[in-house]
Amino acid sequence: MHSVNDYYSAIQLRSDRWSALREATGALHRDPTRKSAAKTLSRIEELFESLAIIEPYWAFPGMSAFDHMRRQFEHRNYEELAFAVHRVTRALTTGGYRRRHIPLDRDGTDGEEHDDEALLSPEARALSKPYFEILIVDNVNEDQERWLKSNVLRMRRHEDPFIYEAVVVPSLEDALIAVLFNHNIQAIVVRPGLVRKSKMDQPILTRYLNRAGGQDEIESVASENLGPELCRLVARVRPELDAYLVTERSVEDIAGMDLGICRRVFYNQEDFMELHLNILRGVQARNKTPFFTALVEYSKQPTGVFHAMPISRGKSISRSHWIQDMGAFYGPNIFLAETSATSGGLDSLLEPHGPIKEAQELAARAFGAKHTFFATNGTSTCNKIVVQALVRPDDIVLVDRDCHKSHHYGMVLAGANVVYLDSYPLNEYSMYGAVPLREIKHQLLKLKAAGKLDRVRMLLLTNCTFDGVVYNVQRVMEECLAIKPDLIFLWDEAWFAFARFGPTYRQRTGMYAAEQLREKFRSAEHKAAYDKQQAKLKDADEEQLLKTRLIPPPNSRVRVYTTQSTHKTLTSLRQGSMIHVHDQDFKGEVEQSFHEAYMTHTSTSPNYQIIASLDVGRRQVELEGFEFVQRQVEAAMSMRRAISTHPLLKKYFKVLTAGDMIPEEFRQSGVQSYYDPHQGWTDIWDCWEKDDFVLDATRVTLAVGGTGWDGDTFKTQILMDKYGIQINKTSRNTVLFMTNIGTTRSSVAYLIEVLVEIAKDLDELLDDASRMERLAFDKRVKNLLEDLPPLPDFSRFHDAFRADDITTEGDIRSAFFLSYDEKNCDYLELNGSLKDAMDAGQEVVSASFIIPYPPGFPILVPGQVISAEILDFMRALDVNEIHGYRPDLGLRVFTPEALARVSGTKLSTAAE
Repeated sequence: MHSVNDYYSAIQLRSDRWSALREATGALHRDPTRKSAAKTLSRIEELFESLAIIEPYWAFPGMSAFDHMRRQFEHRNYEELAFAVHRVTRALTTGGYRRRHIPLDRDGTDGEEHDDEALLSPEARALSKPYFEILIVDNVNEDQERWLKSNVLRMRRHEDPFIYEAVVVPSLEDALIAVLFNHNIQAIVVRPGLVRKSKMDQPILTRYLNRAGGQDEIESVASENLGPELCRLVARVRPELDAYLVTERSVEDIAGMDLGICRRVFYNQEDFMELHLNILRGVQARNKTPFFTALVEYSKQPTGVFHAMPISRGKSISRSHWIQDMGAFYGPNIFLAETSATSGGLDSLLEPHGPIKEAQELAARAFGAKHTFFATNGTSTCNKIVVQALVRPDDIVLVDRDCHKSHHYGMVLAGANVVYLDSYPLNEYSMYGAVPLREIKHQLLKLKAAGKLDRVRMLLLTNCTFDGVVYNVQRVMEECLAIKPDLIFLWDEAWFAFARFGPTYRQRTGMYAAEQLREKFRSAEHKAAYDKQQAKLKDADEEQLLKTRLIPPPNSRVRVYTTQSTHKTLTSLRQGSMIHVHDQDFKGEVEQSFHEAYMTHTSTSPNYQIIASLDVGRRQVELEGFEFVQRQVEAAMSMRRAISTHPLLKKYFKVLTAGDMIPEEFRQSGVQSYYDPHQGWTDIWDCWEKDDFVLDATRVTLAVGGTGWDGDTFKTQILMDKYGIQINKTSRNTVLFMTNIGTTRSSVAYLIEVLVEIAKDLDELLDDASRMERLAFDKRVKNLLEDLPPLPDFSRFHDAFRADDITTEGDIRSAFFLSYDEKNCDYLELNGSLKDAMDAGQEVVSASFIIPYPPGFPILVPGQVISAEILDFMRALDVNEIHGYRPDLGLRVFTPEALARVSGTKLSTAAE
């Protein structure tokens, strides 16, 4: 049995404990006199002790039923115990308790054929009422608890849209643990009788309390403020929940307090019906899907189609003799909902006034934004919309060099002068990490010294990176605003949409950090700290500023944008993406230009199915995002544990840890690995609060060089072609396995089975290999693990595309369009004329974007000087795809004459 420390979430711990208890009680019932009975009895006792910590926080099976099972065990009623545990475990596994009462004694059963939710048709599941649980926080005895539950539950009516059960806990600590343990909780009722401390004292509970602020903050809460403070603390970890505060205090005492997620205050009354209706209304506010519902209703209407879509209503398919298979495959509803109409209850994505507008407002609430905009052609378009809306020609933009190519093309469209920022390299694994804060501050301070800070418009970074490196978002913004108080931030969160719904992950998202900064800048403590530091840094040089954690002025403007590929990490059809905005100056400065940029890049025929899926995906994460993200992280953690501890897998594979992917200087917590085979999981909360960079545990990078296959070969010829396992990111000697909210334990188990089979095949192959075959294998492994070309930094823009040699920004737009005239360009071969030209001392300048896959970002951009390091890297590449490179012709470069002409034009313009 795995220890508690082997689990990231209580969800999986609870599931495994009940499964183990079913197995043990079943074995005891079948043969109570067998030799191992004593060991089984001890194991059952241990499992009951473990579950006793968890079960008080769940409505099913409930503590009375749980205590009854323990008494059955103590009284040696093993047959009834085994039956009851089996029923509970089955109901928890299938979700049967969500739809019907589950009797735990034989006399009350009516068969189990309806228990399994997986056996129900999608239509039947859609018609059943959703189930949730409410948490009542009050220090009551057993009789009072029964009275509370019965009064709440007797308010339920047949016409209610949802079913719920109540969980009662006595203290603030218990309530915080409950919302972190129990994903079914959707509402909290905080009553006046709550106390501060939990009666339980277990390390796992302390670990969870740390995520909600820790013991020190809980201890500092005044006794009379426990209720309001609980609402505020819950908002920190699960902001999607609703809270209802029942208080005996006066309106004057409550007014002005931060009540966090509290929707309504009830004053010293037992109006259970009013509470019931408010609970239902609160959950319904998250459950509603304006556009999806409108589209469903539209599909039911009889219409005559006289617009430009023959496929609308499926008419062009149903009348066909040749494409009936398409209709059979997709079914009728998708075509009934296909239209170009914006009336009839629908809406326009370009000028939303109805259900799309409301759906975007609900998404803004869910993701903590001031404004949210849907996109139906991916985050590539979102990135270009934001850049074009905010960046003007000749503005300076600091850009993560290894960001997605859409950002580079966005710089071209906007006419930005680009300062490329270098990430720290991971040469051993042929990948880049992220941009150190020191590098960002250095470039900003150089621009300030050159008198160009007024032209600096935006900092653009990828969070998290493809490989899972996550920035300390709030710290980056704070220190940059200390240098440039109105700097705009664009965080590309294409791979990070799910992070909002995990308490650990949320703190490193752009929208959450923006909200925290707004609150922080308003405080008197921040102003005092700023004034004190300003006096201390009065005559500071650059080196001192680089070493100091800078404090921004209180009047700094919080201007944050995030772009998210909803379809990559949450429920949405392909290309469904969102833009989230938290910009203090959006209304006054940006709204009109944003609208124009949105109109420029958004289709006038957006796909309604994608928009509807974004609406439904938002509903899902507000109601069960917490659960799904917890399960996602748990699946990734179990994958890491299985590979790291398997003796055969360790021979050929290695799961890269935080220590492998983040240099020590950026890990202030000192944590090397989130998992240790002897100690279990590290509580990663501490790392995520302190470290400059952390590793997203849901992205598992596996070093495969020990197999003798490079990453691309391992991906295509082994995983995909042989076993049907799909991945899309590799480096020279690694492959990336990304878990998501749809990843199941069976998927993880299958992957482990495949890796073990591959390792066994390699063992057999090497056992049977001749001496020369073994030498060849060792040579391939050495080539993949040791003989790796160093990753090049960004060299520089050629002087023809730079204003001066003081700072590094370059005019990428001029270089891009200069290449449109073929007379300005030539082709040079990597191993021939290009190397000869560079050996002769010629500055060779790229005329196009050069993007090898992997790593998948430009190693050359238009106007960039090709350095010896870049040439060596390109010559050493053995990847199948290099976008922008013509193997038959070579590398496209500018002719010396074109560069001289541009330089001469620039000089004459400067002279004038």
